[in-house]
Amino acid sequence: MENKPANFSEALWRRLSAAERTELRTRPELQLEARLTEVLAKIPEASVPSNFSARVLAAIELEEAQAARSRDWALNWRLLWPRVAVAAAILIFAGISLQRYETSFRQRALARAIASVATAQPLPSTEALENLDVIQRMSQPARADGELLAALQ
Repeated sequence: MENKPANFSEALWRRLSAAERTELRTRPELQLEARLTEVLAKIPEASVPSNFSARVLAAIELEEAQAARSRDWALNWRLLWPRVAVAAAILIFAGISLQRYETSFRQRALARAIASVATAQPLPSTEALENLDVIQRMSQPARADGELLAALQ
């Protein structure tokens, strides 16, 4: 039993015997591939450094580590939650500090305003407060009495 490939294009990928090469040349659809295979077979093999495998594996590990790091940062909630909590605590502390500063500033300004009003004018006497109703009536505009005016005319 002869070991022939089922597909001739798959046969081009392995080393062919002379009989197989002549058989492939007779097929017009595979002539270009057969010539390409022959040309590639004539190219000398490149010399590979002794640590080639180690370099390839190191590059693969580096790529995997970089991919894992980028993936971990985006989806690693264990690293993200503490940072968010610390940032929130700092913002809350800053907000409370600012509010307390503004409150104490307003209280000091109010105390200064009250002190300036207290020292600016002396308090009114108690007599003026007793006659407050009379004073208020005097400041109102006088209205003409319509009946009195009609009787005088």
